[in-house]
Amino acid sequence: MSASPAKPGSSKLSVALYWAASCGGCEIAMLDLDEKILDVVAAADLVFWPVALDIKYKDVEAMPDKSIDVCLFNGAIRTSENEHMAKLLRTKAKTLIAFGACAVSGGIPGLANLTTKQEIFKTAYLDNPSTPNPNKTLPQPTTKAPEGTLTIPEFYETVKTLDQVVPVDYYLPGCPPPTNLILDAFTAIVTKKLPEKGSVLAPLKSVCDDCRFKKSDKKITSVKRLYELDTIKDTCFLEQNVVCLGPATRSGCNGRCMDANAPCTGCGGVLPSALDQGAGMISALASLLGLDTEDKTTDADLDALIAQIHDLAGTFYKYTLPASLIPRRRTP
Repeated sequence: MSASPAKPGSSKLSVALYWAASCGGCEIAMLDLDEKILDVVAAADLVFWPVALDIKYKDVEAMPDKSIDVCLFNGAIRTSENEHMAKLLRTKAKTLIAFGACAVSGGIPGLANLTTKQEIFKTAYLDNPSTPNPNKTLPQPTTKAPEGTLTIPEFYETVKTLDQVVPVDYYLPGCPPPTNLILDAFTAIVTKKLPEKGSVLAPLKSVCDDCRFKKSDKKITSVKRLYELDTIKDTCFLEQNVVCLGPATRSGCNGRCMDANAPCTGCGGVLPSALDQGAGMISALASLLGLDTEDKTTDADLDALIAQIHDLAGTFYKYTLPASLIPRRRTP
């Protein structure tokens, strides 16, 4: 598929999409618009979309500054290539939108901030039984070969959010962003009714406000993972002793995970009134942990309950570690 550059004098918007450090789900979310994508195409010319269009980076570099009306940038900043494209597209685009949890708050790739580049390479290339590597070769930014010098992007020590590298105009959260939010964003763009810059293009309320289950004040007497339930009941997951991040997560998904009998894992990101999603959820959970309703739970009881939570960082900061108050583990 070839690119369709905006024609001079065209009333259509010129739109770019880019995929940095992410799984590609945000690209699929665009296709999930189904027939509505025809409305997007009718209103916009796609000038850059590497996953679908045959266009090179040099073509983007040759574009006049601010010639792209809107760029949807998904993915965290993990490599020098990601950083280069973030800066390039910021220069070329009038409006830059952090598209999806990885660009907005680091996403699942951001959990790499719990370890180091050295440990990641050791696991992937030296200790991995499915990766034969008798010479213990590790990726290098430049490598001399008979054909010349080969270059690959530099792998950074720390995963960053998009706005930790370049200024961002708007944020569209989700893993991936729900199609209803994508369509609302495009409608606002086309009709020139975007809110003030810096806004998150999602509701202000929490996932609990959209959940089909009634909020529970019942004490959490043990902590279980979903597969440990004998039966998934039609009630709040917290009432079933399963950690659900709905109380600390921004809405916009209409509670779809709960509709599918799965707890919220937090991809909508931090609530407007909070500074740190994980801290907000820990605070909410602290008010529910206990062995009875008469507040006779001891500190030892609480420690035992907390010890049942599998992977504290992965549970409370699954999508937001690089954007949190403590964005990475200290490195040597």
